[in-house]
Amino acid sequence: MNTLFKALNDATRRRILQMLQDKDMTAGEIADQFDISKPSISHHLDILKQAKLISSERDGQFIRYAINTTVVEEAANWFLEILNKSDSS
Repeated sequence: MNTLFKALNDATRRRILQMLQDKDMTAGEIADQFDISKPSISHHLDILKQAKLISSERDGQFIRYAINTTVVEEAANWFLEILNKSDSS
């Protein structure tokens, strides 16, 4: 869970996740949406992959990234459990 929180603790990574909600994208397509270097985007993608928030699949010469909705749903459910416990106290 710590890896997940580390990944979500950055605005760039949260924005990448929002972009991947709409469609799968290559690193280049993602990088085009930011004013930071492609190596920085790759670093952010690596952290998201380590947290299992995204997956990657080779598509010819490109790697396409997709959001892993299962992990996102598990994290959301965990937060909701905590909120529900605090509401019933």
